[in-house]
Amino acid sequence: MLKIWVVMPTCLPLVRRQCHTCASERFRANGKFRVNAHHKLIDAWLLALCTVCGETTKLTVLERMNVRSVRPELLDRLHDNDLGLAAELLQDPVVRRRNRIALDWDNAWRLDTGVSDQPDQPDQPDQSEDEAGEADEADEAIEVSVRFAARIPVRPVRLIAEGFGHSRAEAGRLIAEGKIVSAVSLSGKLSGDFSFMLKR
Repeated sequence: MLKIWVVMPTCLPLVRRQCHTCASERFRANGKFRVNAHHKLIDAWLLALCTVCGETTKLTVLERMNVRSVRPELLDRLHDNDLGLAAELLQDPVVRRRNRIALDWDNAWRLDTGVSDQPDQPDQPDQSEDEAGEADEADEAIEVSVRFAARIPVRPVRLIAEGFGHSRAEAGRLIAEGKIVSAVSLSGKLSGDFSFMLKR
């Protein structure tokens, strides 16, 4: 049985950078840009506000670029304060290195397992053939393909626990006992697609 889980962003991640006004290290971007043109040169910044004092910081997107070398659609998105562009730029390693920032994805993502939250049905005394077949399927090994809609670093044990409704300790025990196996290491954090199998 194959299941597909998707790690999906729910909002923009917080930006980790030291605030010069207070002791905070978290800024929130809301998709606002500032664009300045000086003759044929253009500068552009993504704006972010300190989560504590509200101080604005500017993250450099374009610096002294000749306006002719900037794609017109990029300029349009900057002027339109495109939220999708903000998300793309925050995940761009070049932008992160240039601005010396890291991202904080806490509370900014969710796991979509493709299963709606349905209340448990009461046990029925008799099973039809179809139901018996479904019970047999439940005894099969489950293969799970985890896909990332954005490069969000998450511990696999957390995803496994959340996806199956276990505690993290229980998920860790299943991995340690070899009941959950994967071609990649399930320790540490992952931000790229991977798969694993739960053995019954």
